[in-house]
Amino acid sequence: MKIGFIGFVPPQIMIWDSKNLEGKAQTRDIVQAAKAWVPVMKEEGADIVIALSHSGIDGSTQTERMENASLYLAGVEGIDAIFTGHQHLVFPGPKDFVGIKGADNVKGTLMGKPAVMAGFWGSHMGLIDLLLEKDGKSWKIVDFTSEARPIYHRDDAKKIVADVKDKPEVIAAAKEEHEATLAYVRRPVGKTSAPLYSYFALVADDPSVQIVSNAQTWYIKDMLKEGQYKDLPILSAAAPFKAGGRGGADYYTDVPAGSIAIKNVADLYLYPNTVQAVLINGAQVKNWLEMSAGMFNQVKEGAKDAALLNNDFPSYNYDVIDGVTYQIDLSQPPRFDKNGKPVNPDSNRIVDLKFEGKPIDPAQKFVVVTNNYRAGGGGSFPDIAADKVIFVGPDTNRDVIVRYIVSQGTINPSADGNWSFKAQPGTTAVFETGPKGRQFASQIKGAKIEDAGDGENGFAKYRLVL
Repeated sequence: MKIGFIGFVPPQIMIWDSKNLEGKAQTRDIVQAAKAWVPVMKEEGADIVIALSHSGIDGSTQTERMENASLYLAGVEGIDAIFTGHQHLVFPGPKDFVGIKGADNVKGTLMGKPAVMAGFWGSHMGLIDLLLEKDGKSWKIVDFTSEARPIYHRDDAKKIVADVKDKPEVIAAAKEEHEATLAYVRRPVGKTSAPLYSYFALVADDPSVQIVSNAQTWYIKDMLKEGQYKDLPILSAAAPFKAGGRGGADYYTDVPAGSIAIKNVADLYLYPNTVQAVLINGAQVKNWLEMSAGMFNQVKEGAKDAALLNNDFPSYNYDVIDGVTYQIDLSQPPRFDKNGKPVNPDSNRIVDLKFEGKPIDPAQKFVVVTNNYRAGGGGSFPDIAADKVIFVGPDTNRDVIVRYIVSQGTINPSADGNWSFKAQPGTTAVFETGPKGRQFASQIKGAKIEDAGDGENGFAKYRLVL
């Protein structure tokens, strides 16, 4: 039997990783690539074709160069099974991808073909078991099972418990490299005068996001101190990467006051993004923030304990822009959906947007420092794309944070409170965060927060008084 494997990644890698790929690689639509290459594999003798698709499952209308194209990839003739990824979700299973036509959450199929998505960071093992039968000179699948096996669970005390044991020979083989890695990431780079945490990063200006913006602003001011952009105002966009969600109740930044090591900086900034800056106007700054405000559900005036957070909106797309001040009016519907499509084009969630204490001029030019993912169009933010980029840095955002801390010696990560929710008298909303956040709840400025008991799956519930 000959088994053929074919791999796919989103064509958007040319945006996200342009520094390494531009001029060296080309991409095209995933489904079109499959239609071209799977017949070649069959001609070369592949009896069974397995697609390794680092692309998620999206049930919306199929589009050219679709980022999450695995559902439609499964419809390509000749592909027999699909391992998916990219979205960090679980398939099959009871929670994710419910109601998507062509996706069977129970049986684990896409377009009738076995498929699996195994969570993220080793949370699950994806297993597809095929029962094959020879039919003349060829093989065919007569039955199969598809499952995502969890590697750990939470016990009655909400603690994470492993469902599998370590393999001693693997531990031994990795021991030397593992210990060297630990020694590196434990190296101190400076100190912080206050704790850095992200438990309330989605409901109030936050120290873990603030320190990223401080570092980015410090860096880009030095990079642009000469040349045509030296006199333009600089803003900084940063998002909370660790904010619970599908990562669980412990998935938050939590760095105590005192010494900061490289591992703490990696905790602040998870991804190996590189620094970039875009040139946009005041109207585009507002649209950027309108897109970010899709993080929240609409909360009608007078509502009691309405659900605050839109669980379909990833926290890494909730950009806070430092250098301006603004409020978010939750009584208004979101202007854009999570894919950047205008759904309420006349809605204005971002109110009282000011620069240097005055209403922002829609025509004024701003330099906004961010990362290569966002600057290149990642997250589908309106008007933010590669054609707006004016600076491509050689440094990762994480390294910039390290250099900033080294230069300061001791940092003060206190949030400057440049954004808040617009008051809605008699209105409350609820959200969940990690239970370890209870020690910081009383310190949150710019938001009235009340403990509302325990949430689900180890989370703590809080009430936001609007």
